[in-house]
Amino acid sequence: MRTVSLVVVGLGSLGRRFCMLLSGKRRHVQERFALDLRLVGAADSRGAAYDPGQGLDPATVERIKQQGGSVADYPRVGRLGWQAADLIAHAQADALLEASPVNLWQGAEPGLTCIRTALERHMHVVTPNKGPLVVAFDELHARAARAGVQLRFDGSVAGGLPALYIGQRDLRGAIIERLEAVPNLVTGLILDLLAEGVPWDQALASAWEEGVLEADGRWDLDGWDAAAKLVILANAVLRWPARLEDVSITGVMGVGRDRLLDARARGCTVRLVAQATRLPDGAYRLSVQPRELAPDHPLGRLGRKAMGIVYETDVYGTITALIEEPDPFPSAATMLRDLLDI
Repeated sequence: MRTVSLVVVGLGSLGRRFCMLLSGKRRHVQERFALDLRLVGAADSRGAAYDPGQGLDPATVERIKQQGGSVADYPRVGRLGWQAADLIAHAQADALLEASPVNLWQGAEPGLTCIRTALERHMHVVTPNKGPLVVAFDELHARAARAGVQLRFDGSVAGGLPALYIGQRDLRGAIIERLEAVPNLVTGLILDLLAEGVPWDQALASAWEEGVLEADGRWDLDGWDAAAKLVILANAVLRWPARLEDVSITGVMGVGRDRLLDARARGCTVRLVAQATRLPDGAYRLSVQPRELAPDHPLGRLGRKAMGIVYETDVYGTITALIEEPDPFPSAATMLRDLLDI
């Protein structure tokens, strides 16, 4: 049995559920992989807790967060005001699980500094946080290589769907001619509600109540979330050094109800589609825009809480992967998948 010491930063929707997963899957992971995943540190926006001796009980961390508290309230070892980066600089751990908010417009902090600090300390890093990858993809991979550790981020694209793993691992040797993805769940949910006659304000309220829309929904609705995921796919799978400004973006706010009703009457759906198309010179044209999808399109079968990706290749044909994600738990589980792969 090998013990792997973990630090979790960010205890929101994904980080909290990852703690649930650690608690519920501990015996299975021990028996199947001979690994004892041991939580020694955790941090949220208000403070941190660290216990290298006995470790932290992930179920206790989850319960504190579920009740609206801070991990700083953890008995005996919690510290109010302790910053996440300081915890990482201090902790003795094998891996960082970084699940703080994206905060792309604020330099992807605090996630970027946390990941840099962990790599400098020769920790493996697993993150579903898109922000640091969009801002500093090459830099972070170079840091990981120099440190001799791994940086994994499968959960940064399309929730629990292994979209990156399929592209990076299973399509090796292929040229990807076109990539189409619906990597954002909440826009599909809202568009379907609108097509059913629900007014915009009620559709947004419903998405917020279900926990899939942030208080400021513009990140999703204006297409930035899908564009960030497309940039990660371009860099990681297509090996194309894309930046956010390379993506032509049209969000869903301009989609009228008449368009949605007309599409539904013809058996079609409207989804926010991220697309990368290979050009004759080997470059890729990147776009995010609402598109009408016919029933026979691979992504035309997506339900209101589903995501998917289509890879069109030169040697493997066309490969499609879909996921139904009724709650954020599969997205949180990607951190376990990445950790076990490391």
